[in-house]
Amino acid sequence: MSLLVILYIFFVSFLDKPEKSAPALSPRAVEQRAKWHIPTDEMDYPVSPLYLDSLRKMGAKVHHTSRWFNGATVEMESETAAKVESLGFVTSVEMTRDDSEPIYSLRKRAVSRQKSPITPSINVRYTDQQLALYNLTPLHDLGYEGQGILMTVCDGGFANANTMACFRQTQELGHFDFTDDIDDFYGYTGAHGSECLSAISGIQDGYYGAATKADYYLMRSEEYATESPKEMDNLVAALEKADSLGVNVFSVSLGYAMFDNPIWNLDKWYDLDGKTTRASRAATIAARKGMLVCAAAGNDGDVAWRTISAPCDADSILTVGAVQTDSVAAYFSSYGPSSDGRIKPEVCAVGVQSVLINPFSNAIVQSNGTSFATPLLAGLAASLWSALPDKNAMQIRDLIIQSAHLYPSYDPYNQMGFGIPNAWVAYTMGLGGDTDNLTPAIAPEEGVKMLIDGQIYILRGGKRYDLLGRKL
Repeated sequence: MSLLVILYIFFVSFLDKPEKSAPALSPRAVEQRAKWHIPTDEMDYPVSPLYLDSLRKMGAKVHHTSRWFNGATVEMESETAAKVESLGFVTSVEMTRDDSEPIYSLRKRAVSRQKSPITPSINVRYTDQQLALYNLTPLHDLGYEGQGILMTVCDGGFANANTMACFRQTQELGHFDFTDDIDDFYGYTGAHGSECLSAISGIQDGYYGAATKADYYLMRSEEYATESPKEMDNLVAALEKADSLGVNVFSVSLGYAMFDNPIWNLDKWYDLDGKTTRASRAATIAARKGMLVCAAAGNDGDVAWRTISAPCDADSILTVGAVQTDSVAAYFSSYGPSSDGRIKPEVCAVGVQSVLINPFSNAIVQSNGTSFATPLLAGLAASLWSALPDKNAMQIRDLIIQSAHLYPSYDPYNQMGFGIPNAWVAYTMGLGGDTDNLTPAIAPEEGVKMLIDGQIYILRGGKRYDLLGRKL
């Protein structure tokens, strides 16, 4: 009679990096580091292959490594873990997934809400309104649509993304799977990632994405059936891979606070200080390495938790909340600030009735969630960066924040941050221009945000309202 062997997932931290091979950076990444004067440091060197070989010889299976945290995500028995912990080059062994009792999660944290009924046919370009809310169309009209910018969409499922007619397939430069899911990368573990990608790159009748000329990598870090801290380390691996490839803008619509096993829950506000989880710390490191990370704030604003989740609490990134097309905050958009008092989310984009492309039917649909506000904002960043290629990631981030309609003030209720960015204002500021007397970049339409003579307003019923809904 054979005994059932139970395997667990652990993050094993190493003492040092005794050998220094070449930094794990592509030529593009090296070039960009030189351009932005970002030095190579200890984090850029891979973990020791000798240490990894030692773990394998003990029966551990290495899933992926982390050069930033000098460790590895490994699968092994608990008895093996105890032996690994006693090794001289190991500083800690932390369990990140327990498969002894498989649990199929009922609350996946891919941060989207329910879809609205599919619209059978749309005879106008519905995306115009969501792009107009942050005044992106004028940049597109000048030809700035993300060309030269390399993006990553990190998610849990990219069903049919390799065959959808709305994408220029030559713009996908590759894909990477950091999960344990065994199905095909473009299979049926979910459409969430494909929908997020459509907000950036989709083009078809009635539809236009936010950065349709940007190249991109697709990365899967969210596992299909379970919810565990291991997925946060998958996200770390994705961020590190994106950094090594020289990615400029990283869009992630995933968030972590509650897990299948409640012992791992990040259910204390002080956990959200940007320094507690590896995922949040990795997002901050990515920003220091020259990447602009855009993360969805989450959809818990109408439940008891209410608060943002990891990695949204990271420093120097853009956490993105959701608003309606009339600029009112979405009732479900999660609240900040971070537990150390930083404004979260920093900015907002359309996340109510967001217009997307269904990867199974190729129909234009509408759905809700900060998940979809995030790629829209990431697309804005890519298009803006293509217009201002000499700016670095933090400068692009600052321009986006400073162009937002509430800046330098912010939402006192901690749901909209500095508000809704204005791409045209950000571009004008980036050129060193005067933003006080901008003429309308687009013709006024009902419900569209406009900037005239320094005044931002919404036109509704022939009357002007500010972005908090007050009549002017």
